[in-house]
Amino acid sequence: MGMEGLLQNSTNFVLTGLITHPAFPGLLFAIVFSIFVVAITANVLMILLIHVDSRLHTPMYFLLSQLSIMDTIYICITVPKMLQDLLSKDKTISFLGCALQIFLYLTLIGGEFFLLGLMAYDRYVAVCDPLRYPLLMNRRLCLFMVLGSWAGGSLDGFMLTPVTMSFPFCSSREINHFFCEIPAVLRLSCTDTSPHETLMYACCVLMLLPPLSVISVSYTRILLTVHRMNSAEGRRKAFATCSSHVTVVSMFYGAAFYTNVLPHSYHTPEKDKVVSAFYTILTPMLNPLIYSLRNQEVAAALRKVLGRCGSSQSIRVGTVIRKD
Repeated sequence: MGMEGLLQNSTNFVLTGLITHPAFPGLLFAIVFSIFVVAITANVLMILLIHVDSRLHTPMYFLLSQLSIMDTIYICITVPKMLQDLLSKDKTISFLGCALQIFLYLTLIGGEFFLLGLMAYDRYVAVCDPLRYPLLMNRRLCLFMVLGSWAGGSLDGFMLTPVTMSFPFCSSREINHFFCEIPAVLRLSCTDTSPHETLMYACCVLMLLPPLSVISVSYTRILLTVHRMNSAEGRRKAFATCSSHVTVVSMFYGAAFYTNVLPHSYHTPEKDKVVSAFYTILTPMLNPLIYSLRNQEVAAALRKVLGRCGSSQSIRVGTVIRKD
């Protein structure tokens, strides 16, 4: 189906929301809005800390800042529209708006797949080959890693978005979801979508396999290296530097595996919405919290910035008192 088919489809959709008929929409709004504010604040704070503290100007934190940028954009794709729908009776989203949600969602989730894999390689070099770390993880390579992650994610978006939106949709335009996720949109199609679902499955497997392979190999080598360490302090530092990343990878890939790999028999619209809410709303909030709470360098940078702010405030107060 070409441009003519797209034009025929270009009417609004209706999003039913996370809960179709919430008994307390105000309470749901307050909970989602609170998570949204915490996620944005935590990610922006992480980006600023990495930018202003020279001790965090390392490859690991450069990649972490990119993860925070992705998470910030990621949560802004779905949550503002979801909050608007909770307060409004008009829950429509335009055809182009739906297509844009799908494209950005695919780009960012694909970008995070690759970025998390590359972050595992960074930890492997730091633990297993620390003397050559500055050489192997130089600024040029880090920049190439980040650009490659964005390019790999956008490739997935460019491949799947036009095909998804070109299907003829039936009279019902009600998407049983809180955003335009591909499986929920395809349920509205009047034609057989199984070939596209097979393509989507293949794309997701191809997107998951390379970073998963890098993560598996990297952490296998890390575990072997840590096992051979004689120093208990060295083991503690190695586990500390990897534990946050392993936690984030487990959450993100676990949700992605359910959504994109498990057969249809395991899926229901209600389960899909819960899992989607986990990795589109909760994960962007949890990622920076996990890295900040379990990372002494980030915590030290935060204390340093807060100390500077407190000192500046004290100086201003003292100056005002002297003038009076």
